[in-house]
Formats: sequence, structure tokens, C-alpha cells
Amino acid sequence: MTDDAGERFPEPPDRAPDVADDFSAPVLRDDVWVPEYLPHWTTPDRSQAHYDLGASGIRLLIDHDQLDWRDEDAPLRVSNLQTGVFSGPVGSITGTHRHRPDGLTVRTATPERLLWAPSAGRIDVTVSASVDEGCMLAAWLVGVENLSPQHSGEICLFEIDASAVGHSGSRARCGVKAHGDPALVTDMAEVLVPVDASRPHTWSVIWGAGGAVIGCEGLVVRRVPLAPDYPVLLLLDLFEIGEPSRAASAYPKSAVIHSVRGWDAGARHQRSR
Repeated sequence: MTDDAGERFPEPPDRAPDVADDFSAPVLRDDVWVPEYLPHWTTPDRSQAHYDLGASGIRLLIDHDQLDWRDEDAPLRVSNLQTGVFSGPVGSITGTHRHRPDGLTVRTATPERLLWAPSAGRIDVTVSASVDEGCMLAAWLVGVENLSPQHSGEICLFEIDASAVGHSGSRARCGVKAHGDPALVTDMAEVLVPVDASRPHTWSVIWGAGGAVIGCEGLVVRRVPLAPDYPVLLLLDLFEIGEPSRAASAYPKSAVIHSVRGWDAGARHQRSR
């Protein structure tokens, strides 16, 4: 069920996006994307995304010989794109997305590089989710934590398990996670959307002082009253969770990101001054 069944999601702003990518370039754009998953908490051979670019977008891959993101999290393998990086020095606990309750320490220092980190705005992401066993496709906005370790909240635009994809409807989780932000309250829910999520479909979020509104295919699916009000990074992730498939023929497992468009509300304010 949706929070606001039948309510239309607002139309995009009447100006060009501040960031837009349909992945049609011959190589991944390094002015927008870091093709690693939280590289500071692990090592490059484990954080590096596996992917290929094609006519319909970027296909995130999980390969048969891909390493777990960290030994401590095994079995967990991921290919991810994110719009920046930040961490403290090796051995410190300073860095983006300290999401593990048992603690994380920096293994690979990643100096601050924020390619796109709005504090409020709108994002539209068009995807085709994975139907491969054990996989999950997700889109998150996570606090950079470069200004304060309390700036750690997350907007979960969607988390779609392969097992939740259906021809006439699919289930997804969305909402807000507080993590270490005392100003937020975790507010996650499962929603049913009337789409086959393995086919191209668009998720949207608008967030700012009034909270966050999440939509799918032009309809509102959730409203959350609180949202991060500090710089966040966009993460687009394909996970394989649980024991890998025994058969090499089951790989690569994949999901497709067709396009991303984003509007920074702060950038709009700056232009209007």
C-alpha cells in the first residue's frame, strides 16, 4: 500500500537539472561518479564497482569472482556509484556512512571530493531492478559527515529485493534512516508499486525543510516529516546478499541504471539572489 494512493508526484522544476546523466558517454563520467562503494572503510580491490556501459544505461554487475566488500561483512558483494567521497586518516572513525553498529575504521584514506552533494532538492532515477537470486538494487542519499559526525542521516529512495519483483506489482522499502543523527527518527516502510520493477521505471524524491516526498512512476508513495538538512551523497547500489550462487553460469548478476537527473535547491537559491 502507498501513503497517498493516487496522488500525483510534482512535475520536475522548469529549469535544467544541475546534474544529468543517461550514461551514453563512452566512459563513466568522473565529474559526477565515483565507481566505488564507501571505499574508505575497505580496500580498492573490494570497493571497486563492476559495470558495463550500453545503449540503455549502465549495467551494475556482480561477478562470480567478485570479492566481499569486507571480510567482516561476508557474504556481501556490491557494485556502487556515488557522487563523492570523504574520510579521515587511516585508522580513524571519520568518514561517510558509519552505518555498522559494531564500528568501522578507515582502511583507505579518501580526501574530500564532493562532485554533487546537495542539502535539499529533487532527484529522478530511472532503473531496472535485478531479478537475480540474492540481489538488491538500492538508491540512497546519505549524509557526507564532513561538517559533523551527526550529519549521518539517510533518505532511502528505494531498496528492491529481487524476490520482491513481480510482473503486476513489486515491493520496495523507502523512507528515512536516522543512523547517528539525533534530529531524525528512522521511518521506513514497505510499499507496493504497480510496476514490474525489472523493467525501466522512475523513482523520485523531493526533500528539504518539510521532510521528504518519495514517488514512483509519477505517483506519491511515501511522505516522511523529517529529512537530512545537510550535504548528502547519492549512492546507487547493486548488492548480492548471502552466500554466492554455486554455479558460475548464474553470473554476472545485474541491474541497470538508465538515467539520473538532480536539482539542487541551494543552487537554485544562489542563482536567484
